[in-house]
Amino acid sequence: MSKVFDFLEKYLMGPMGKLSTFQFVRAIMAAGMASIPFTIVGSMFLVLSVIPQAFPVLQGIWNASFVKFNDLYMIANHFTMGVLAIYFCIIMGYELTKIKAKENDLNLDPLNGAMLSLMAFLFTIPELTIDGGMMKLVQSITDSEHVFNGIRLGDFATRLGTEGIFTGILMAALAVWLYSLCVKKNWTIRMPEAVPAGVSKSFTALIPAFVVAFVVLIINALLVLTGYDIYKIIQIPFSFVTNVTNTWYGMIIIYFLIGALWCVGIHGATIITSFTNPIVLANMAHNFDAVQSGSGQIYAYAGEFNNCYVTIGGSGATLGLVIFMVFMAKSEQLKVLGRASIVPAFFNINEPIIFGTPMIYNPSLLIPFILAPIVSSLIAFFAIDTGLVAPMIAQVPWPTPVGIGAFLGTAGDFKAVILALVCITVATIIYFPFFKAYDKKLYKEEQGQTSAE
Repeated sequence: MSKVFDFLEKYLMGPMGKLSTFQFVRAIMAAGMASIPFTIVGSMFLVLSVIPQAFPVLQGIWNASFVKFNDLYMIANHFTMGVLAIYFCIIMGYELTKIKAKENDLNLDPLNGAMLSLMAFLFTIPELTIDGGMMKLVQSITDSEHVFNGIRLGDFATRLGTEGIFTGILMAALAVWLYSLCVKKNWTIRMPEAVPAGVSKSFTALIPAFVVAFVVLIINALLVLTGYDIYKIIQIPFSFVTNVTNTWYGMIIIYFLIGALWCVGIHGATIITSFTNPIVLANMAHNFDAVQSGSGQIYAYAGEFNNCYVTIGGSGATLGLVIFMVFMAKSEQLKVLGRASIVPAFFNINEPIIFGTPMIYNPSLLIPFILAPIVSSLIAFFAIDTGLVAPMIAQVPWPTPVGIGAFLGTAGDFKAVILALVCITVATIIYFPFFKAYDKKLYKEEQGQTSAE
């Protein structure tokens, strides 16, 4: 086991630990966390509109009540999930600017960074083409395409939603880098000290705003000349990553990395999900369209797939382990820890278990901590991918207890509840022999200490 930990430290902890310190990565983490309220609010109103699909008996009641206000309450969905890329971009720009200002000792205003990021992103929204030697906004109205003045429309402005998250992230990174470059080179307008701070800050961002505008427009022009735009370019590498995450071996890779990183002291869930969050949100939006239309590919890895089916009880799928600690542990350490952790565990919170057991650098529980989530993810993946269980179409709060989150996220599929219970049952079985051995070891140590005393 010492060789295993040495291997993980050398080839996983080192590279991933370094990756987690990058300013860009930390800003993405912050953007993902800060966007959670918007995804949940938008999804809950979405669930409200599809409840009759889960409970047909309510169709008459819904037609006489909620359906009459559908266009009203779905505004909450259109302007949260429907424009999620905007939220990501603004938060990313704000957080990245704040980090650079503090760590690079630059006079940067996070609000200016956020607004410059938003401006850069919005510049990429319209589609352009070359027509008769001139650059023109795309105009295309067909059964499959609705593009007005270069703005592509679906249920809403398509590129402002989950489809545009990656572009928003990259534009925020570009805008903040140009902003910080201008400040470093003193390419800013400095106002007298007597000028109010708010006015001074706005003029400080003036030259950076011109620089960001020119750079993004030049990028747009170069891409249009090649027959592409930034969305099509970004789609090439990210579609590959997305395709990998939507495979059974992608599940193994994701959950092995999360578990292995935790075992050597790095918050694996935060690092890995920072990169997968845009993917699961885009997949969830795609699933909703597929379910509504009755056709199209569905994605198993979508929405809160992770907390609803895989990491039930927290990272490592430890809910069953906590129950073992409460009712079966002989060692006093595990008994006390289990009683303190049982309530948080039902809400997918298990820091007491990870740091109190501990899971970190613990060879006795390394295997189940990594294996249980992998097996659970494969069970859930195949159940959804084969159509046995409905896909996730709505975001639910990650602390939602086992079964309830799966039920709400699938808009009322009872089979999703059964799937969640199967996943946690299998994870619990995997933990059992390792728990028994570890508990026996601790009990002997406690007995030995008691005898010595």
